[in-house]
Amino acid sequence: MNAKLTMVYWKSKKFWLGKLVEHPEIMTQGKTLKELEENIKDAYRLMVFEDVPENHEIKEVVV
Repeated sequence: MNAKLTMVYWKSKKFWLGKLVEHPEIMTQGKTLKELEENIKDAYRLMVFEDVPENHEIKEVVV
């Protein structure tokens, strides 16, 4: 799966915080910008594949 999404991010006192523009309900943090990016990818995958069985197929469709 290769979705291109837009991450809005900023630095707080302790962590980098970010959320996805296309899915504002997905928000996470990281100690570094790299960790934030990894965490937001994991959060997106969890949301998309939450109820999908391990043995599944993927097909691109045009809507």
